[in-house]
Amino acid sequence: MIGEINLDGLYISPLLLCLIAAFVLRLGLSRLLAWTGAYRLVAQRPLFDTALYLLLTGGLFHGLQLLTTP
Repeated sequence: MIGEINLDGLYISPLLLCLIAAFVLRLGLSRLLAWTGAYRLVAQRPLFDTALYLLLTGGLFHGLQLLTTP
């Protein structure tokens, strides 16, 4: 299990950091998909963006667990 991250006495959940990182990554991917025209292939863009966000969050959290577990 991943413990909290201590930032000068402020404990932050690793999940919160993964959520923020996934949001930033999703913004970049969304711009890239819009620029390349790949969104034309997507029927429900908000649903696709939500699924992409959840996949990125889960992937980042799983990767963080793999990196921090001995």
